[in-house]
Amino acid sequence: MLVFLAIIGVSFAFSATRLTNYVSEYLYQQRIRQDSISVERLATTVAPLFQSAQSDALTETLKSSSNELGGRLLVLDNDAKIQFDSLSALMGTRLQLPETLAILSGEPQSYGLHALQEGSALTGNYIACCASSIIGTKGNLGILVYIADVDEMMASLELVRRELRLVFSLVAVAAILAAAFFSHLLTRPVLALTNTIQKMGRGDLSVRAPVTGSGEIRNLAENYNAMAEQLESLDCSRNQFISNASHELKTPMTSIKLLLENVIYQPDMPAELRSEFLQDINHEIDRLTHIVTDLLDLTRMDNHQMKLDLAEVNLSELITESVRMLSPAAEKRSQKILTEIAPDIVLQGDQDKLKQIATNLIDNALKYSPESSYITVSLSAKGKKAAFSVADHAVGISEDDQKHIFERFYRVDKARSRETGGTGLGLSIVRQLVNLHHGDISVESAPMKGSTFTVTLPLGGKDGEPR
Repeated sequence: MLVFLAIIGVSFAFSATRLTNYVSEYLYQQRIRQDSISVERLATTVAPLFQSAQSDALTETLKSSSNELGGRLLVLDNDAKIQFDSLSALMGTRLQLPETLAILSGEPQSYGLHALQEGSALTGNYIACCASSIIGTKGNLGILVYIADVDEMMASLELVRRELRLVFSLVAVAAILAAAFFSHLLTRPVLALTNTIQKMGRGDLSVRAPVTGSGEIRNLAENYNAMAEQLESLDCSRNQFISNASHELKTPMTSIKLLLENVIYQPDMPAELRSEFLQDINHEIDRLTHIVTDLLDLTRMDNHQMKLDLAEVNLSELITESVRMLSPAAEKRSQKILTEIAPDIVLQGDQDKLKQIATNLIDNALKYSPESSYITVSLSAKGKKAAFSVADHAVGISEDDQKHIFERFYRVDKARSRETGGTGLGLSIVRQLVNLHHGDISVESAPMKGSTFTVTLPLGGKDGEPR
Protein backbone atom coordinates (compact mmCIF):
# COMPACT_ATOMS: atom_id res chain seq x y z
CA MET A 1 0.00 0.00 0.00
CA LEU A 2 2.88 2.36 0.84
CA VAL A 3 4.52 1.65 -2.51
CA PHE A 4 1.21 2.28 -4.25
CA LEU A 5 0.79 5.61 -2.44
CA ALA A 6 4.37 6.61 -3.15
CA ILE A 7 3.94 5.97 -6.88
CA ILE A 8 0.66 7.93 -6.99
CA GLY A 9 2.08 10.77 -4.86
CA VAL A 10 5.29 11.21 -6.84
CA SER A 11 3.48 10.98 -10.16
CA PHE A 12 0.82 13.48 -9.17
CA ALA A 13 3.31 15.90 -7.55
CA PHE A 14 5.40 15.86 -10.71
CA SER A 15 2.33 16.41 -12.88
CA ALA A 16 1.03 19.20 -10.61
CA THR A 17 4.39 21.00 -10.64
CA ARG A 18 4.66 20.76 -14.39
CA LEU A 19 1.10 22.02 -14.84
CA THR A 20 1.58 24.95 -12.45
CA ASN A 21 4.80 25.96 -14.16
CA TYR A 22 3.13 25.71 -17.54
CA VAL A 23 0.20 27.91 -16.47
CA SER A 24 2.54 30.43 -14.83
CA GLU A 25 4.77 30.57 -17.89
CA TYR A 26 1.77 31.00 -20.18
CA LEU A 27 0.29 33.88 -18.19
CA TYR A 28 3.70 35.50 -17.79
CA GLN A 29 4.54 35.35 -21.48
CA GLN A 30 1.10 36.60 -22.44
CA ARG A 31 1.52 39.60 -20.11
CA ILE A 32 4.99 40.31 -21.46
CA ARG A 33 3.77 40.37 -25.05
CA GLN A 34 0.86 42.69 -24.29
CA ASP A 35 2.84 45.12 -22.13
CA SER A 36 5.92 45.12 -24.39
CA ILE A 37 3.93 46.03 -27.47
CA SER A 38 1.99 48.76 -25.68
CA VAL A 39 5.07 50.29 -24.00
CA GLU A 40 7.10 50.18 -27.21
CA ARG A 41 4.37 52.05 -29.12
CA LEU A 42 3.93 54.57 -26.31
CA ALA A 43 7.70 55.19 -26.15
CA THR A 44 7.61 56.15 -29.82
CA THR A 45 4.69 58.51 -29.13
CA VAL A 46 6.20 60.33 -26.16
CA ALA A 47 9.71 60.61 -27.67
CA PRO A 48 9.08 63.93 -29.57
CA LEU A 49 7.11 65.38 -26.65
CA PHE A 50 9.91 64.55 -24.18
CA GLN A 51 12.58 65.82 -26.56
CA SER A 52 10.77 69.13 -27.12
CA ALA A 53 9.93 69.47 -23.39
CA GLN A 54 6.18 69.72 -23.97
CA SER A 55 5.36 69.00 -20.34
CA ASP A 56 1.61 69.49 -20.46
CA ALA A 57 1.15 67.39 -23.56
CA LEU A 58 3.45 64.70 -22.20
CA THR A 59 1.64 64.63 -18.85
CA GLU A 60 -1.73 64.43 -20.57
CA THR A 61 -0.51 61.63 -22.83
CA LEU A 62 0.86 59.63 -19.87
CA LYS A 63 -2.35 59.99 -17.85
CA SER A 64 -4.65 59.00 -20.70
CA SER A 65 -2.41 56.06 -21.65
CA SER A 66 -2.11 54.89 -18.03
CA ASN A 67 -5.92 54.78 -17.82
CA GLU A 68 -6.08 52.74 -21.01
CA LEU A 69 -3.37 50.33 -19.93
CA GLY A 70 -4.59 50.10 -16.36
CA GLY A 71 -1.19 50.91 -14.82
CA ARG A 72 1.30 53.64 -13.96
CA LEU A 73 3.59 55.34 -16.45
CA LEU A 74 6.88 57.02 -15.61
CA VAL A 75 9.39 58.90 -17.76
CA LEU A 76 12.97 58.77 -16.51
CA ASP A 77 16.00 60.62 -17.76
CA ASN A 78 19.30 58.92 -18.45
CA ASP A 79 20.19 59.18 -14.75
CA ALA A 80 17.07 57.12 -13.78
CA LYS A 81 15.49 60.21 -12.22
CA ILE A 82 11.70 60.42 -12.64
CA GLN A 83 10.77 63.43 -14.76
CA PHE A 84 7.11 62.63 -15.35
CA ASP A 85 4.67 60.45 -13.35
CA SER A 86 1.12 59.70 -14.44
CA LEU A 87 0.16 59.88 -10.76
CA SER A 88 2.37 62.94 -10.10
CA ALA A 89 3.73 61.35 -6.90
CA LEU A 90 7.36 60.36 -7.56
CA MET A 91 8.63 63.37 -9.49
CA GLY A 92 12.34 64.00 -8.96
CA THR A 93 13.12 60.61 -7.28
CA ARG A 94 15.35 57.91 -8.66
CA LEU A 95 13.81 54.55 -9.61
CA GLN A 96 16.31 51.78 -8.96
CA LEU A 97 14.77 48.74 -10.60
CA PRO A 98 16.59 45.96 -12.50
CA GLU A 99 14.65 46.87 -15.62
CA THR A 100 15.77 50.52 -15.60
CA LEU A 101 19.34 49.50 -14.97
CA ALA A 102 19.10 47.10 -17.91
CA ILE A 103 17.99 49.93 -20.19
CA LEU A 104 20.79 52.18 -18.97
CA SER A 105 23.24 49.38 -19.78
CA GLY A 106 22.13 49.39 -23.39
CA GLU A 107 19.19 46.98 -23.70
CA PRO A 108 16.25 48.36 -25.71
CA GLN A 109 13.56 46.77 -23.51
CA SER A 110 13.31 44.87 -20.23
CA TYR A 111 10.51 43.19 -18.29
CA GLY A 112 10.19 41.72 -14.79
CA LEU A 113 7.87 40.76 -11.92
CA HIS A 114 8.48 41.97 -8.35
CA ALA A 115 7.04 41.32 -4.91
CA LEU A 116 7.09 44.69 -3.16
CA GLN A 117 8.41 45.14 0.37
CA GLU A 118 6.68 47.24 3.00
CA GLY A 119 7.58 50.93 2.75
CA SER A 120 8.06 50.81 -1.00
CA ALA A 121 7.15 53.93 -2.92
CA LEU A 122 5.19 51.77 -5.34
CA THR A 123 1.75 50.33 -4.49
CA GLY A 124 0.50 46.76 -4.62
CA ASN A 125 1.86 43.39 -3.45
CA TYR A 126 3.10 42.27 -6.86
CA ILE A 127 3.98 44.50 -9.82
CA ALA A 128 5.01 43.97 -13.40
CA CYS A 129 7.60 46.40 -14.67
CA CYS A 130 8.16 46.98 -18.36
CA ALA A 131 10.89 49.47 -19.31
CA SER A 132 11.65 50.71 -22.83
CA SER A 133 14.17 53.22 -24.05
CA ILE A 134 12.90 56.56 -25.45
CA ILE A 135 14.81 57.33 -28.64
CA GLY A 136 14.59 60.70 -30.30
CA THR A 137 16.41 62.45 -33.11
CA LYS A 138 19.30 63.15 -30.75
CA GLY A 139 19.63 59.52 -29.63
CA ASN A 140 18.60 57.91 -26.33
CA LEU A 141 16.55 60.49 -24.41
CA GLY A 142 15.50 58.43 -21.38
CA ILE A 143 13.36 55.53 -20.19
CA LEU A 144 9.64 54.88 -20.30
CA VAL A 145 8.55 52.65 -17.44
CA TYR A 146 5.17 50.94 -17.21
CA ILE A 147 4.24 49.58 -13.78
CA ALA A 148 1.11 47.44 -13.45
CA ASP A 149 -0.49 45.80 -10.46
CA VAL A 150 -0.45 42.02 -11.12
CA ASP A 151 -2.05 40.94 -7.84
CA GLU A 152 -4.97 39.49 -9.83
CA MET A 153 -2.66 37.39 -12.00
CA MET A 154 -0.73 36.13 -8.97
CA ALA A 155 -4.03 35.40 -7.20
CA SER A 156 -5.09 33.32 -10.23
CA LEU A 157 -1.85 31.37 -10.03
CA GLU A 158 -2.33 30.82 -6.30
CA LEU A 159 -5.88 29.66 -6.99
CA VAL A 160 -4.53 27.15 -9.49
CA ARG A 161 -2.04 25.91 -6.87
CA ARG A 162 -4.78 25.58 -4.24
CA GLU A 163 -7.01 23.71 -6.66
CA LEU A 164 -4.17 21.36 -7.51
CA ARG A 165 -3.45 20.79 -3.81
CA LEU A 166 -7.12 20.06 -3.23
CA VAL A 167 -7.22 17.65 -6.16
CA PHE A 168 -4.01 16.06 -4.88
CA SER A 169 -5.57 15.60 -1.43
CA LEU A 170 -8.68 14.01 -2.94
CA VAL A 171 -6.56 11.76 -5.13
CA ALA A 172 -4.41 10.81 -2.11
CA VAL A 173 -7.51 9.91 -0.07
CA ALA A 174 -8.92 7.94 -3.00
CA ALA A 175 -5.53 6.23 -3.43
CA ILE A 176 -5.44 5.31 0.27
CA LEU A 177 -8.96 3.84 0.11
CA ALA A 178 -8.19 2.01 -3.16
CA ALA A 179 -4.89 0.75 -1.79
CA ALA A 180 -6.54 -0.46 1.42
CA PHE A 181 -9.28 -2.21 -0.56
CA PHE A 182 -6.96 -3.90 -3.00
CA SER A 183 -4.49 -4.70 -0.24
CA HIS A 184 -7.24 -6.48 1.67
CA LEU A 185 -8.48 -8.14 -1.50
CA LEU A 186 -5.01 -9.41 -2.42
CA THR A 187 -3.80 -10.37 1.05
CA ARG A 188 -7.00 -12.11 2.21
CA PRO A 189 -6.27 -15.38 0.35
CA VAL A 190 -2.60 -15.12 1.38
CA LEU A 191 -3.62 -14.71 5.04
CA ALA A 192 -6.00 -17.66 4.70
CA LEU A 193 -3.18 -19.72 3.23
CA THR A 194 -0.87 -18.59 6.05
CA ASN A 195 -3.42 -19.65 8.68
CA THR A 196 -3.75 -23.01 6.95
CA ILE A 197 0.04 -23.46 6.95
CA GLN A 198 0.17 -22.58 10.66
CA LYS A 199 -2.51 -25.17 11.44
CA MET A 200 -0.62 -27.74 9.40
CA GLY A 201 2.54 -26.80 11.29
CA ARG A 202 0.71 -27.66 14.51
CA GLY A 203 0.00 -31.14 13.16
CA ASP A 204 -3.44 -30.81 11.52
CA LEU A 205 -2.80 -32.16 8.03
CA SER A 206 -6.50 -32.23 7.13
CA VAL A 207 -6.82 -28.45 6.67
CA ARG A 208 -7.09 -27.04 3.17
CA ALA A 209 -6.70 -23.51 1.84
CA PRO A 210 -9.83 -21.90 0.35
CA VAL A 211 -9.54 -21.68 -3.44
CA THR A 212 -10.75 -18.20 -4.42
CA GLY A 213 -9.92 -15.52 -6.92
CA SER A 214 -8.04 -16.16 -10.12
CA GLY A 215 -4.54 -16.19 -11.54
CA GLU A 216 -1.46 -16.82 -9.42
CA ILE A 217 -3.27 -16.75 -6.05
CA ARG A 218 -5.73 -19.43 -7.18
CA ASN A 219 -2.91 -21.57 -8.62
CA LEU A 220 -1.00 -21.18 -5.35
CA ALA A 221 -3.97 -22.38 -3.29
CA GLU A 222 -4.65 -25.31 -5.63
CA ASN A 223 -1.00 -26.39 -5.64
CA TYR A 224 -0.82 -26.06 -1.87
CA ASN A 225 -3.93 -28.20 -1.41
CA ALA A 226 -2.48 -30.83 -3.74
CA MET A 227 0.71 -30.82 -1.68
CA ALA A 228 -1.31 -31.01 1.57
CA GLU A 229 -3.23 -34.03 0.27
CA GLN A 230 0.03 -35.77 -0.57
CA LEU A 231 1.45 -34.97 2.87
CA GLU A 232 -1.71 -36.23 4.57
CA SER A 233 -1.61 -39.40 2.48
CA LEU A 234 2.07 -39.91 3.30
CA ASP A 235 1.39 -39.32 6.98
CA CYS A 236 -1.47 -41.82 6.97
CA SER A 237 0.71 -44.33 5.10
CA ARG A 238 3.53 -43.79 7.58
CA ASN A 239 1.26 -44.26 10.58
CA GLN A 240 -0.30 -47.32 9.00
CA PHE A 241 3.13 -48.69 8.17
CA ILE A 242 4.38 -48.16 11.73
CA SER A 243 1.26 -49.79 13.12
CA ASN A 244 1.51 -52.76 10.75
CA ALA A 245 5.25 -53.16 11.27
CA SER A 246 4.81 -53.07 15.05
CA HIS A 247 2.06 -55.66 14.85
CA GLU A 248 4.00 -57.92 12.51
CA LEU A 249 7.09 -57.79 14.72
CA LYS A 250 5.10 -58.18 17.93
CA THR A 251 3.32 -61.37 16.82
CA PRO A 252 6.43 -63.61 16.41
CA MET A 253 8.05 -62.03 19.47
CA THR A 254 5.00 -62.89 21.56
CA SER A 255 5.04 -66.43 20.21
CA ILE A 256 8.76 -66.77 21.02
CA LYS A 257 8.18 -65.47 24.57
CA LEU A 258 5.34 -67.93 25.22
CA LEU A 259 7.31 -70.87 23.83
CA LEU A 260 10.39 -69.98 25.87
CA GLU A 261 8.34 -69.60 29.04
CA ASN A 262 6.96 -73.11 28.53
CA VAL A 263 10.46 -74.49 28.09
CA ILE A 264 11.84 -72.54 31.08
CA TYR A 265 9.04 -73.22 33.52
CA GLN A 266 8.58 -76.89 32.59
CA PRO A 267 11.96 -78.50 33.27
CA ASP A 268 10.42 -81.96 33.17
CA MET A 269 8.97 -81.37 29.69
CA PRO A 270 9.32 -84.43 27.42
CA ALA A 271 12.26 -84.22 25.06
CA GLU A 272 10.04 -84.54 21.97
CA LEU A 273 7.80 -81.66 23.07
CA ARG A 274 10.82 -79.56 24.00
CA SER A 275 12.31 -80.21 20.55
CA GLU A 276 9.03 -79.23 18.92
CA PHE A 277 8.91 -75.96 20.92
CA LEU A 278 12.48 -75.14 19.97
CA GLN A 279 11.68 -75.78 16.32
CA ASP A 280 8.72 -73.39 16.62
CA ILE A 281 11.00 -70.79 18.20
CA ASN A 282 13.46 -71.23 15.36
CA HIS A 283 10.60 -70.82 12.86
CA GLU A 284 9.45 -67.57 14.51
CA ILE A 285 13.04 -66.25 14.56
CA ASP A 286 13.28 -66.98 10.83
CA ARG A 287 10.04 -65.12 10.34
CA LEU A 288 11.39 -62.12 12.28
CA THR A 289 14.56 -62.23 10.22
CA HIS A 290 12.53 -62.23 6.99
CA ILE A 291 10.46 -59.26 8.13
CA VAL A 292 13.51 -57.23 9.16
CA THR A 293 15.34 -58.12 5.94
CA ASP A 294 12.35 -57.11 3.83
CA LEU A 295 11.98 -53.86 5.76
CA LEU A 296 15.64 -53.03 5.24
CA ASP A 297 15.31 -53.76 1.52
CA LEU A 298 12.28 -51.48 1.23
CA THR A 299 14.04 -48.73 3.19
CA ARG A 300 17.05 -48.89 0.88
CA MET A 301 14.79 -48.71 -2.15
CA ASP A 302 12.82 -45.78 -0.69
CA ASN A 303 16.07 -43.93 -0.04
CA HIS A 304 17.39 -44.81 -3.52
CA GLN A 305 20.29 -46.63 -1.90
CA MET A 306 19.70 -49.91 -3.69
CA LYS A 307 21.69 -50.02 -6.90
CA LEU A 308 21.25 -52.55 -9.67
CA ASP A 309 24.16 -54.68 -10.86
CA LEU A 310 23.20 -54.45 -14.52
CA ALA A 311 24.23 -57.15 -16.94
CA GLU A 312 22.79 -59.06 -19.87
CA VAL A 313 20.31 -61.56 -18.40
CA ASN A 314 18.64 -64.46 -20.18
CA LEU A 315 15.20 -64.10 -18.63
CA SER A 316 13.98 -67.38 -20.11
CA GLU A 317 16.66 -69.37 -18.33
CA LEU A 318 16.20 -67.36 -15.09
CA ILE A 319 12.47 -68.09 -14.87
CA THR A 320 13.00 -71.75 -15.80
CA GLU A 321 15.50 -72.03 -12.94
CA SER A 322 13.05 -70.38 -10.52
CA VAL A 323 10.37 -72.89 -11.51
CA ARG A 324 12.77 -75.76 -11.00
CA MET A 325 13.73 -74.53 -7.50
CA LEU A 326 10.09 -74.22 -6.39
CA SER A 327 8.90 -77.50 -7.92
CA PRO A 328 9.69 -79.55 -4.77
CA ALA A 329 7.47 -77.25 -2.69
CA ALA A 330 4.69 -77.68 -5.24
CA GLU A 331 5.03 -81.47 -5.22
CA LYS A 332 4.57 -81.57 -1.43
CA ARG A 333 1.09 -80.15 -1.95
CA SER A 334 0.38 -82.15 -5.09
CA GLN A 335 0.51 -78.95 -7.16
CA LYS A 336 1.77 -78.57 -10.70
CA ILE A 337 3.60 -75.69 -12.36
CA LEU A 338 2.75 -75.36 -16.05
CA THR A 339 5.14 -73.28 -18.14
CA GLU A 340 4.83 -71.36 -21.40
CA ILE A 341 8.28 -69.79 -21.60
CA ALA A 342 9.58 -68.43 -24.91
CA PRO A 343 13.29 -69.18 -25.40
CA ASP A 344 16.21 -66.74 -25.49
CA ILE A 345 14.52 -63.62 -24.19
CA VAL A 346 17.40 -61.36 -23.12
CA LEU A 347 17.35 -58.01 -21.34
CA GLN A 348 19.55 -55.70 -19.28
CA GLY A 349 18.96 -56.13 -15.56
CA ASP A 350 20.12 -57.29 -12.16
CA GLN A 351 19.99 -61.10 -12.23
CA ASP A 352 19.49 -61.52 -8.46
CA LYS A 353 16.71 -58.91 -8.31
CA LEU A 354 14.94 -60.35 -11.36
CA LYS A 355 15.14 -63.83 -9.80
CA GLN A 356 13.64 -62.40 -6.59
CA ILE A 357 10.71 -61.03 -8.61
CA ALA A 358 10.06 -64.36 -10.31
CA THR A 359 10.50 -66.42 -7.12
CA ASN A 360 8.18 -64.21 -5.03
CA LEU A 361 5.37 -64.26 -7.58
CA ILE A 362 5.59 -68.04 -8.19
CA ASP A 363 5.90 -68.78 -4.45
CA ASN A 364 2.86 -66.58 -3.69
CA ALA A 365 0.80 -68.37 -6.33
CA LEU A 366 1.70 -71.77 -4.82
CA LYS A 367 0.94 -70.67 -1.25
CA TYR A 368 -2.48 -69.26 -2.04
CA SER A 369 -3.58 -71.99 -4.45
CA PRO A 370 -5.35 -75.02 -2.98
CA GLU A 371 -3.72 -78.46 -2.91
CA SER A 372 -3.83 -80.56 -6.10
CA SER A 373 -4.20 -77.40 -8.19
CA TYR A 374 -1.88 -75.92 -10.78
CA ILE A 375 -0.40 -72.54 -11.66
CA THR A 376 0.75 -71.26 -15.04
CA VAL A 377 4.03 -69.42 -15.56
CA SER A 378 4.47 -67.76 -18.95
CA LEU A 379 7.03 -65.53 -20.63
CA SER A 380 6.81 -63.90 -24.04
CA ALA A 381 8.18 -60.96 -26.01
CA LYS A 382 5.72 -58.24 -26.99
CA GLY A 383 7.33 -55.60 -29.16
CA LYS A 384 10.13 -53.99 -27.17
CA LYS A 385 8.97 -55.49 -23.87
CA ALA A 386 9.07 -58.85 -22.16
CA ALA A 387 5.84 -60.00 -20.48
CA PHE A 388 6.18 -62.38 -17.52
CA SER A 389 2.96 -63.60 -15.88
CA VAL A 390 1.97 -66.00 -13.11
CA ALA A 391 -1.63 -67.27 -13.02
CA ASP A 392 -3.06 -69.22 -10.07
CA HIS A 393 -6.41 -70.88 -9.40
CA ALA A 394 -6.98 -69.57 -5.89
CA VAL A 395 -10.06 -67.83 -4.51
CA GLY A 396 -9.21 -64.59 -6.34
CA ILE A 397 -8.95 -60.99 -5.17
CA SER A 398 -11.83 -58.50 -4.96
CA GLU A 399 -11.61 -55.12 -6.70
CA ASP A 400 -11.28 -53.29 -3.37
CA ASP A 401 -8.38 -55.51 -2.33
CA GLN A 402 -6.68 -55.09 -5.72
CA LYS A 403 -6.30 -51.35 -5.00
CA HIS A 404 -4.21 -52.09 -1.90
CA ILE A 405 -2.52 -55.37 -2.73
CA PHE A 406 0.89 -53.75 -3.35
CA GLU A 407 0.81 -51.81 -0.08
CA ARG A 408 3.12 -52.88 2.70
CA PHE A 409 1.74 -55.43 5.18
CA TYR A 410 -1.55 -55.57 3.32
CA ARG A 411 -3.10 -59.04 3.28
CA VAL A 412 -6.26 -60.18 1.54
CA ASP A 413 -6.66 -63.12 3.97
CA LYS A 414 -4.69 -62.19 7.08
CA ALA A 415 -5.13 -65.48 8.93
CA ARG A 416 -4.16 -67.60 5.91
CA SER A 417 -1.20 -65.32 5.11
CA ARG A 418 0.34 -65.81 8.53
CA GLU A 419 -0.24 -69.55 8.33
CA THR A 420 1.82 -69.64 5.12
CA GLY A 421 4.62 -67.66 6.73
CA GLY A 422 4.30 -64.49 4.62
CA THR A 423 5.51 -61.12 5.87
CA GLY A 424 3.03 -59.00 3.91
CA LEU A 425 5.92 -57.23 2.18
CA GLY A 426 6.59 -59.53 -0.77
CA LEU A 427 4.41 -57.76 -3.35
CA SER A 428 5.64 -54.32 -2.19
CA ILE A 429 9.22 -55.47 -2.75
CA VAL A 430 8.32 -56.94 -6.13
CA ARG A 431 6.75 -53.66 -7.27
CA GLN A 432 9.78 -51.66 -6.11
CA LEU A 433 12.17 -54.01 -7.91
CA VAL A 434 10.07 -53.84 -11.07
CA ASN A 435 10.12 -50.03 -10.89
CA LEU A 436 13.91 -50.09 -10.52
CA HIS A 437 14.03 -51.99 -13.82
CA HIS A 438 11.70 -49.36 -15.42
CA GLY A 439 8.93 -51.92 -15.75
CA ASP A 440 5.27 -52.28 -14.72
CA ILE A 441 3.31 -54.81 -12.68
CA SER A 442 -0.44 -55.37 -12.76
CA VAL A 443 -2.99 -57.87 -11.48
CA GLU A 444 -6.15 -59.28 -13.02
CA SER A 445 -8.43 -61.17 -10.69
CA ALA A 446 -11.99 -61.94 -9.75
CA PRO A 447 -13.45 -63.83 -6.77
CA MET A 448 -13.33 -67.62 -7.25
CA LYS A 449 -11.55 -67.25 -10.61
CA GLY A 450 -7.93 -66.95 -9.54
CA SER A 451 -5.42 -64.18 -10.12
CA THR A 452 -2.86 -63.33 -12.79
CA PHE A 453 0.11 -61.12 -11.98
CA THR A 454 1.86 -59.68 -15.05
CA VAL A 455 5.26 -57.99 -15.11
CA THR A 456 6.41 -56.10 -18.22
CA LEU A 457 10.08 -55.16 -18.56
CA PRO A 458 11.95 -53.23 -21.29
CA LEU A 459 13.71 -55.63 -23.61
CA GLY A 460 17.35 -55.01 -24.66
CA GLY A 461 20.89 -56.37 -24.77
CA LYS A 462 24.26 -54.87 -23.87
CA ASP A 463 23.97 -52.29 -26.60
CA GLY A 464 20.54 -51.27 -25.36
CA GLU A 465 18.83 -52.36 -28.58
CA PRO A 466 15.80 -54.69 -28.42
CA ARG A 467 16.49 -58.35 -28.92
